[in-house]
Amino acid sequence: MPHDHPHPHDHSHDPAHHGQGHNHAHGDHLHSHMHHEDEAADLQILAAQFIEGFLQARDKTSYLKLAGVPFERASKDGAKALKLIDVTLTTDWQIGTASPSFGSRELSYLPFPGEMVQERTNMSLIYVSMDEKSTLDIRDFLYQRKQEMEK
Repeated sequence: MPHDHPHPHDHSHDPAHHGQGHNHAHGDHLHSHMHHEDEAADLQILAAQFIEGFLQARDKTSYLKLAGVPFERASKDGAKALKLIDVTLTTDWQIGTASPSFGSRELSYLPFPGEMVQERTNMSLIYVSMDEKSTLDIRDFLYQRKQEMEK
């Protein structure tokens, strides 16, 4: 979850950096600072809500349009536009965790008891042209939108 945290942190609060001071009267720079973990958790919540809305929408195309999902994207070389043709949903079930063991090449594996097994659904937007296929993870799209809104 997002939270405010005390100073210091890794960016300047020098008034020159922000123009009129950190929280100036115009309100366009008021913000709460998030740690990376908080931002990732916030983004996962946004993605879950976005997916839920998409599933419930009677008109999926209109839902995507209202959300600002681009129906065309630039190709790698910029020559041709890629067209949105598919939306895919994948569901994963995290049933355990594995991490490097200290001083060993073996993994430390911890299977979860049933009540800890978690479902994760993700959405991908599939774009194509005659020469290229590109997949945009909905979390990347939402992150970009969030960055644009914070400007």
